[in-house]
Amino acid sequence: MSDHYQYRFILVARKTRLQELIERFNTWPQARFYLEHNQVDAQDYLDEHDLYQRRLGEAERVLKALGRFQLLERRLLPNYQFGPSDIVVVIGQDGLVANTLKYLDGQPVIAINPDPGRWDGKLLPFEIGDLQGAVTRTLAGKSACKTISFAEAKTNDGQRMLAVNDLFIGPKSHTSARYLLSWNGRRETQSSSGIIVSTGFGSTGWFQSLLAGALGVSGGESHPLKNGFAWHEQRLQFTVREPFPSRTTGTELVFGAITPRTPLELESQMPENGVIFSDGIESDYLAFNSGTVATINLAATQGQLIC
Repeated sequence: MSDHYQYRFILVARKTRLQELIERFNTWPQARFYLEHNQVDAQDYLDEHDLYQRRLGEAERVLKALGRFQLLERRLLPNYQFGPSDIVVVIGQDGLVANTLKYLDGQPVIAINPDPGRWDGKLLPFEIGDLQGAVTRTLAGKSACKTISFAEAKTNDGQRMLAVNDLFIGPKSHTSARYLLSWNGRRETQSSSGIIVSTGFGSTGWFQSLLAGALGVSGGESHPLKNGFAWHEQRLQFTVREPFPSRTTGTELVFGAITPRTPLELESQMPENGVIFSDGIESDYLAFNSGTVATINLAATQGQLIC
């Protein structure tokens, strides 16, 4: 038996748009009627689904020939027990890569772009034909790897959440968040529409839109972080959204770097509807209501993306 059987290959997949529509409308004919009624090309959904299923089949054949194999659907990630020697292969869009990374503890991730004609795939360096070579190099310890720093939120009541791209701390609905912010030896009570904490990995996403908006309002042309910062940097960047000045709330501590020496601490002053969620997944959140103190810092866990 090959030594490779000491490894387990976990293939992470997602539902296609077609599968999600069938779940919504019960059958494909009903889903197709809905699309065509709204003048949407149903064939595009079929083409995307068929190609994705072919790519999954090809990946399964490659991985089963190399060792133990497990197919894992995205929704099962939060409860899946990954082993220390697992090698994870992700086939999907960039968001699936980010979503997978935060449930790992340093296991290598090989990200495959199933449809380069459809997806740019900034986080998907490989195509299906590269898979066997990428796995072989990884097993031999000869693959290049990018390290990704994560953000971590911990609360005084024992809750914990990791983020690969960013954390949101604020109100559950379109209301104002109220909290006491402490950072770098300074404290300020604030009212805002929430706080975004960005990693280097996520610094070309939501963080960039916040910077673009601030530059547009101020009339500025550039900023040192306009192009983001490195994935591996031991820093995070916090940005307060729409801070409101009043007699009791300030607007001075609205932007800064979080490092191991300068964590961000937030004490909620919201009786209800305060939340902390990561990577845009609003349904999976920590409660952040009055009495809750959240500390935001770099996580000890880091991601490893094969490149």
